[in-house]
Amino acid sequence: MSTTLPVFSAPPAEMIFDEWYPALRSDKLRVGQKQKVLLLGVPLLVGRKNDGSVFALRDLCPHRGIPLSAGWFDGEHVTCKYHGWEFEPCSGQCTLIPSLTQHDSLDASKIYSGAYPCVESDGFAWVFMPSPGAGRLDAKKIAKLPPVPVLPKFSDKFKGIYLTADLPCNVDHGIIGLMDPAHGPFVHQAWWWRSRSSIHEKSKKFEPIPQGFRMSSHKPSVNSAPYKLLGVYGQDFTTTIDFVLPNRRFETIRCGDKWFASMTTVTPVTPTTCRIDVVGAWNIFMRVPFVLPIVRFFGNRFVGQDQQTMVEQAEGLRYNPALMLIDDADKPAKWYFALKQARLEGRKTHPLKKPVTLHWRS
Repeated sequence: MSTTLPVFSAPPAEMIFDEWYPALRSDKLRVGQKQKVLLLGVPLLVGRKNDGSVFALRDLCPHRGIPLSAGWFDGEHVTCKYHGWEFEPCSGQCTLIPSLTQHDSLDASKIYSGAYPCVESDGFAWVFMPSPGAGRLDAKKIAKLPPVPVLPKFSDKFKGIYLTADLPCNVDHGIIGLMDPAHGPFVHQAWWWRSRSSIHEKSKKFEPIPQGFRMSSHKPSVNSAPYKLLGVYGQDFTTTIDFVLPNRRFETIRCGDKWFASMTTVTPVTPTTCRIDVVGAWNIFMRVPFVLPIVRFFGNRFVGQDQQTMVEQAEGLRYNPALMLIDDADKPAKWYFALKQARLEGRKTHPLKKPVTLHWRS
């Protein structure tokens, strides 16, 4: 989903580096083509080489700072428009400086443009964003990086979908909106989802997991129409929801051999803006005609409701108002901020010491 967003001067958020982030959908990268991407405030040039491998270069020539995207890419090398310097895009190594003569002693191969590890997974080109000033990541450092996030799948045959929306707010507001359990009957009220009249008290158990927390396996609420539809497969279906730093929400619904899984990420584009991406897969309703267009239509409506709410919230946030987090519905947001602060400070503390049960109405 794309839309023209209003420009607000929203408060910035500190961003978490040394993590994998989805830069863009990999189907936008054809062989020999390149795309400009802004990720965590860093301008990137992302492309696909002739051998099919993807790359991510800092979109700045180390010579005079002109964007490399202004130049050329022939499927093997990126060439700067200003002086013709050529770079191997996966490593960033300079392979040619046309102005050098036999009288120059400069070794072009010792010059590197900023290159970032880039891997394809679940239809995304994921880029590892190291901390500013970390220096070049060589092969030994890349081998020690954490694995790229993967959407869990539980059968060989399944259908899938992808949704996206730009948000005019910082990543913190995007994430706590993502995990907010109380906004559903108001933001997402519709005949096909839920209404205000469906509000009732809920109790959910949460437990700590590395770099995050889990809403333990439980029977989904029946006041949402999509969950009601799952009743055709029986009454024993359960759902588990995980949040993992820096920005990932995983939901898995199981009912025997039937399953649905989604991975939602809220990625900082700049310190004041972010982007939400949802990738889902399932093996339910496989024989229902036009199931993909139907899911895409309602999915876009759902994400669009969140996007519109963030647009409206951003208008208020530009005045930097005092904000509140209350118990128990806002407890996950408090955990997120505590986890993030510990991560930024290099501490290994966790705000959730043991499983707890939260109560709220939604």
